[in-house]
Amino acid sequence: MPQMMPLNWLTLMIYFLSIFLLFNIMNYYIFFYNFKVNKKMKKNINLNWKW
Repeated sequence: MPQMMPLNWLTLMIYFLSIFLLFNIMNYYIFFYNFKVNKKMKKNINLNWKW
């Protein structure tokens, strides 16, 4: 029945788009950035100029 073919394409498109969106959303929110805080690297340079 050719009348049902557009419905099949529509369901497949919705299915693949939902999987694509789910995959992208999960990759966006699962990624964790490791912050490196180096307090030892801070150097205080005091320059006392005497004129």
